[in-house]
Amino acid sequence: MKSTQLPALKSIKPINFLFYRIETTVAELNRWLWVAPELYEEALVNKLTVTGPIHWHYSGFTDVSKPFTLEIALPVAEVLPDYDGKFHFKRTAEFKCLTLTHEGSWYDLPKSYEILTHHARDHQFQPLGVTRELYINADFNFPEANTTEIQMGIV
Repeated sequence: MKSTQLPALKSIKPINFLFYRIETTVAELNRWLWVAPELYEEALVNKLTVTGPIHWHYSGFTDVSKPFTLEIALPVAEVLPDYDGKFHFKRTAEFKCLTLTHEGSWYDLPKSYEILTHHARDHQFQPLGVTRELYINADFNFPEANTTEIQMGIV
């Protein structure tokens, strides 16, 4: 694992998402891998313009053994007002965060989260309890090639 940078402070502008929401635990995360391909399929069927990589948004994640809310989200250019499918649409508010690029296996993500947590504490940022992972490159056969941008929400 290597982080390509020190944590940086960012303000992410509002984004439209087609997304799927579930209450889950860390032990169950593999159960939701089917969602991303189906989000892309739904975007294609509805002629939506995809504007970025798949995100996983974690809310209320405080303990690896406890449930939290997971949103698997695909950035899209437009929100369909009359959509009636198995997914949902939303437009987010601006998202103030500390961000770090993680390169390598997702098993090493806790090390990058530790860097972010220490940086937040050292600079007196209050975590929001919402974190986003953007999967810039997800390589299931060669996990050392993964590139994940972590965005830790802060107040």
